[in-house]
Amino acid sequence: MSLAVSMRNLDQAFQGAGQKAYPFTSETTFHGPICVVVCNITICLAQTFASKSGVLRHDIHYWLGKDTSQDEAGAAAVKTIELDAVLGGRAVQYREVQDQETNKFLSLFKPCIMPREGGVATGFKQVDEDEYKTRLLVCKGKQCVQVPFARSTLNHENIFILDTQSKIFQFNGSNTSIQERAKALEVVQYIRDTYHDGKCDIATIEDGKLMADADGGEFWALFGGFAPLPRKTAARGEDTTTDSHPTKKLLRVEKGKADPIEVDSLTRELLDTDKCYILDCGLEVYVWMGRNTSLDKRKSASSVAEELLRDSDRPKSHLIRVIEGFETVTFRSKFESWPQTTNATVTEEGRGKVAALLQRQGLNVKGLLKAAPEKEEPQAHIDCTGNLQVWRVNGQNKVLLSAADQSKFYSGDCYIFQYSYTEEDKEEHLIGTWFGKQSVEEERASAVSLASKMVESMKFMVAQTCIHEGSEPVLFFLIFQSFILFKGGLSDGYRKYIAEKEIPDETYTEDGVALFRVQGSGPENMQAIQVEAVTPSLNSSYCYILHSGSNVFTWAGGLTSPDDQDLVERQLDLIKPDLQTKPQKEGSESDEFWELLGGKTEYPSQKISSVPEGDPHLFSCTYSKGTLKVMEIYNFTQDDLMTEDIFILDCHSDIFVWVGQLVDTKSKLQALTIGEKFLKQDFLFENLSCETPIYIVMEGSEPPFFTRFFTWDSAKSNMHGNSFQRKLTIMKHGGTPITAKPKRRGTASIGGRSSGAPEKPQRSRSVSFSPDRPRVRGRSPAFNALASRFENPSSRNLSTPPPMVRKVYPKSGTPDSGTKAAAIAALTESFDRPSARETLMPRIVKKAASPAAAKTTSPEPKTKENSMSSRLESLTIQEDVKEGETEDEEGLPIHPYERLTTSSTDPVTDIDVTKRETYLSATEFKEKFGMKRVEFYKLPKWKQNKLKMGLQLF
Repeated sequence: MSLAVSMRNLDQAFQGAGQKAYPFTSETTFHGPICVVVCNITICLAQTFASKSGVLRHDIHYWLGKDTSQDEAGAAAVKTIELDAVLGGRAVQYREVQDQETNKFLSLFKPCIMPREGGVATGFKQVDEDEYKTRLLVCKGKQCVQVPFARSTLNHENIFILDTQSKIFQFNGSNTSIQERAKALEVVQYIRDTYHDGKCDIATIEDGKLMADADGGEFWALFGGFAPLPRKTAARGEDTTTDSHPTKKLLRVEKGKADPIEVDSLTRELLDTDKCYILDCGLEVYVWMGRNTSLDKRKSASSVAEELLRDSDRPKSHLIRVIEGFETVTFRSKFESWPQTTNATVTEEGRGKVAALLQRQGLNVKGLLKAAPEKEEPQAHIDCTGNLQVWRVNGQNKVLLSAADQSKFYSGDCYIFQYSYTEEDKEEHLIGTWFGKQSVEEERASAVSLASKMVESMKFMVAQTCIHEGSEPVLFFLIFQSFILFKGGLSDGYRKYIAEKEIPDETYTEDGVALFRVQGSGPENMQAIQVEAVTPSLNSSYCYILHSGSNVFTWAGGLTSPDDQDLVERQLDLIKPDLQTKPQKEGSESDEFWELLGGKTEYPSQKISSVPEGDPHLFSCTYSKGTLKVMEIYNFTQDDLMTEDIFILDCHSDIFVWVGQLVDTKSKLQALTIGEKFLKQDFLFENLSCETPIYIVMEGSEPPFFTRFFTWDSAKSNMHGNSFQRKLTIMKHGGTPITAKPKRRGTASIGGRSSGAPEKPQRSRSVSFSPDRPRVRGRSPAFNALASRFENPSSRNLSTPPPMVRKVYPKSGTPDSGTKAAAIAALTESFDRPSARETLMPRIVKKAASPAAAKTTSPEPKTKENSMSSRLESLTIQEDVKEGETEDEEGLPIHPYERLTTSSTDPVTDIDVTKRETYLSATEFKEKFGMKRVEFYKLPKWKQNKLKMGLQLF
């Protein structure tokens, strides 16, 4: 910003502006005939906030009373320009006129804005303060205006508030809505707390109920007695202004004059950074100020715009001033083309890649690259160790997948999943649909229909989501933990489609050539995505798995980290668990590797970016006859969510459709359609993809990943009655909601149970517990088989099918222990199930103590849950020793090195071929590897495998 302004030229009252945030409520009462920004006091309403990108944003509003003089209005505009200069020249400035305020301005005042007659003492006029007296107010939208205290003022179309010394009455016109009545109660609450110290009685009067109660009689007595209101309707105060200037006009401001620019279409290139412009859109008039313009030029442009509105007699038009580089979404939407703004983080990412390339060439890059920020763990905001069921859609039916296959999806198919988790001792559910890019439309419609029936069968008290391939949210991957996506499809619909179109079948086969891109942040969030087996599919920022029959290659891009390479080893356990791999590093690949990919060519190095979460925007929705209308609610709170309505929370990376309890069933079933319409219409002009994830949230069952955007009180969403009845109940009970359901917390840790229960030990994210039984997810099949030994069969969690393996018991004195061969067979039988590679690694266990020593050990006091936890966490793969075999000091059977190698002529049978080194004696292990077992298992997985390959043990 080239605008350099000395504070000596500006009002000293603006010093420190933007450095501290001051809350604005309806306590800031505006006086009618004077500006909010008055000339000698220089009071300015400025809002400073930080966007998701970390950039500070400023909004400045200056308010003009209906009787404001021209001099006062001009002075307010000049002071606003000066305040903007103090804030760094980046503020969006709004000119607000009484009774024509923008919704954004009105949202700053809770519950509403209350202009008063009179004014404040200024250099232009002196004002006498009136004494407090009984007053009648009418509520119109976000405004509450004092009106003449007379019966003739009342009508059927509005809500009136009669404020007396001893009681506040709310009169509800017969033609007003429940939502309007509920909002008016907020004003009543504010008046009672502000002017009556919270001690005044409150009464509601229903239009048309005559004098049925004492409150009604008292109310009408204040008006001289009851009399029917006239049928003639009064204006309801709704904004029905039509745009008399629909054509957009661009004017260049020079030397205090505005000259029109004749163009066929508006483009960003028309705006010069050294000049100011006026964009006249009728009801909205914008002043655009280039970065290199002086303070005087900006003041001049503002004066020209004010004069334009006065001369054309448009008092209802909004005047908005924007600075180059900080334009609003609505301003940019007026242009045919507007280039995307450059994000600073992209520059830093590019700088890091340049530094990595130079470093590989042996150059010193110190100072070029900033210190890497700490790696942020993906947040799910719910417990991701619950129960998962997955169905593949086949025609009009759904087929339940086994636990081994529920994380393996095909791009040509559609899937339905149900995830159940515990939220403060209450079971919650998320039902979702996933559409592959190659899936057919008929099965997509079938998936939506089947999922809707599941939601309806659960009385709509579950969250629902719709997800498309390539746009999956982090929550989806954290729930599935290890996710594999194959090409092709298995459903009848996909098979029929490719047959009719004569399209080659690309469905994955284990014996064919396949290339997988491995990505993710850790063992609980890793994916293997099958891509085209060609060189351009490679990317220097990722690791890959390439296989052709029994030949398996791993490829590590030059910009990958050891953590990325470790994920490859974990995914190998799921894709090709028992085959030896041929590691390849970028820049030193073998000819065989390039031959499988069709030859070496160019490929990208920039990491595939995901859609970032943006600043949340809340919209109220009206959907009728296929048409969706929305209105944005600024500075929203939970109280803005009305139980009779549907709202959309737009976070850019995903959207939430919130459905109130009193919404009719037909509209509830249309929630997904409303979300799709919203994406298509893109009201914020943010280039939303039509495949953006959609969540449908039902009132009373809001999940923590939705409530985190609010200061949430679950008791409010669990109340009975309509919005008006609920607020009235809260007021009568002193602010305590009366609920029918237990309160749930608004946030949850990913790791285990609630952080609010310190008496329970923290659990691994891969293990889920309930009060009655253990629940294991994310572990290897071997671990699951062992863990099942300690579960009570009668209390087993049946939402996920149990592992189909024979019982395996550790080397404890279990009476019904089987032979070693049976145990090994049971373990290896389930190796094709999803697992974390580390759980297949046997732990190092100390030599068992003597029975006598065991008896003298004082066991810790155990509860049922703690006992189960300690037994599960101490599980190790220990095998019975056959007669004639020996054990090492760690309790495992040992075999000579020569019989354990992959090239042995007399190989050992009945061993885990992926863990050959575990059968070496401690002495021979140290001799071969040059280190002890403990040191070896501390190494990264890829380094362990490299050492094992050198010794022919892998």
